[in-house]
Amino acid sequence: MTGTEEPGVRLPQLKLDELLEELQARIDAARGTRDRVHSLLEAVLSVGRELELEQVLHSIVEAAAALVDAEYAALGVIGPDGTSLAAFHTVGLSEERIAEIGPYPEGHGILGELIRHPEPLRLPKLSAHPASYGFPSGHPPMNTFLGVPIRVRDQVFGNLYLTEKRGGADFDEEDESVLATLAVAAGVAIDNARLYEDSRLRERWLLANAEISHSLMSGSERAEALDLIAERAREITGSALGAVAMPMPDTEALGVEIAVGAQSDAHRGLVLPLDHSLMGLAFTAAAPVTSDDVAHDPRVSQDPPRFDGLGPAVAVPIGTGEGGARGVLLLARESDRPAFLDKETEMLRGFAAQAAIAMELAERRQAAQQIALLEDRDRIARDLHDLAIQRLFATGMTLQSAGRFIEHPEASERVLRAVDDLDETIKIIRSTIFGLRAREGAAAGGLRARVVRVVGEAAPVLGFAPSVRMEGLVDTDVPGEIADHVVAVLSEALTNIARHAHADRAEVLLATDGREVRLWVRDNGVGIPCGGRRSGLRNMAERAERLGGRLDVGKSGGGGATLEWRVPLPAS
Repeated sequence: MTGTEEPGVRLPQLKLDELLEELQARIDAARGTRDRVHSLLEAVLSVGRELELEQVLHSIVEAAAALVDAEYAALGVIGPDGTSLAAFHTVGLSEERIAEIGPYPEGHGILGELIRHPEPLRLPKLSAHPASYGFPSGHPPMNTFLGVPIRVRDQVFGNLYLTEKRGGADFDEEDESVLATLAVAAGVAIDNARLYEDSRLRERWLLANAEISHSLMSGSERAEALDLIAERAREITGSALGAVAMPMPDTEALGVEIAVGAQSDAHRGLVLPLDHSLMGLAFTAAAPVTSDDVAHDPRVSQDPPRFDGLGPAVAVPIGTGEGGARGVLLLARESDRPAFLDKETEMLRGFAAQAAIAMELAERRQAAQQIALLEDRDRIARDLHDLAIQRLFATGMTLQSAGRFIEHPEASERVLRAVDDLDETIKIIRSTIFGLRAREGAAAGGLRARVVRVVGEAAPVLGFAPSVRMEGLVDTDVPGEIADHVVAVLSEALTNIARHAHADRAEVLLATDGREVRLWVRDNGVGIPCGGRRSGLRNMAERAERLGGRLDVGKSGGGGATLEWRVPLPAS
């Protein structure tokens, strides 16, 4: 019986072993699922803890690689055009390997497939897909692939790319499901980081506006306020160059009063036409004007060269109310930096509008103070006229009448001298009254505006518009008599270029440091011949000598002529 019973005992034992093995496998699977869910929750929490956008993106890539056990992971951020990658964050590649591979991908091949069709994509072999066309030199070999899009508020922000699952296995449905769940959490974290970034950026703009308003209302000069506007805007937007141009009176041009950062020396003092400059276009349209590459923008005159190494740029009008733009703010980034986004331009426009309001309030305050000062002068002049002069005049008449009764010659002479002194005093007071009541009326035009007019009038004769740059307090430091000579010399110099130089380019620089004024004119023509007429140059030299200055004439680097006319300014 025992021999016949042994098979019956072994059969249940085998079934029990199979059941135990299956149960152990299910327990292991459940434990693995539990551990994976735990890892997913930890990844979601770690991603959600960050607020800095760059750190959030890096945390997402690291978490994705760890969750699906991938050797390489990347997050590609889709650019504003919606067809290419604007940024690329990687895990698994060393800095040396990245440098060896070269520039980051722009979104072609398999990466572009996910951009065009934002749905999960799982491949056992990358090279087998029709969109694949290989890797660049130095790129590590990659076969298995898993890609998942990241959406932020129903808009595709970018894609997660995972390759080379460790152990040689393929990515499975569970990997795809886990990664899709992480992508949802990543979208929320990216949105939060963006909102945080926006709030911080707005805070910086508000602080900058408060600083400018405080500076203006504290009585700072306009130049200091404009410098502050350019510097703060440049810092906040990460720009290389910041410049502010203001309209020049009685001309159709803008004068660059402030320039900070890269190429600032080439911009400072430039006189820009309204139709061939980014700032002029923004001023005319009273709206922001952007350029993806200002150094090669056909709308912008490149003469004189002033955008070397610069690319994306934006010009924003300062104030666009009923009175129109008060000026223009220009910002330009280095050529390898991203273009200005609409959101950045909108914030910049708000900043410029607030700065314009602060400038207007400061000007009205100064005008009120000026009116109060003039009213006080009028009161003093009226009191001097109605009280002081009348009393002095009456005293003089009394002394003059009394002098007839004085018989002593010396006493009579002293009384007459006193009467004469009173007459002189009355004349002095009358002169003072005239000075107090005089208004500082605007002259027929400042030297800055007159120079722009002369250059503009010469342009049709020359066949081109010379570039103009002005430095220093040209209108206030240069007296009227010397200003007349400057205008005459400039007109003569441009006429000579038109008649004799055969040039297609000329530059004009007018500068003053408070001690002397210097007019510098250069062209790229044929130069001044040795035996040519020099009556015009002699007139210019005589004007300089009469004022204690000199005229220097030489050859320019381009083969033309250079004229430098400089005279000292009278001590103030």
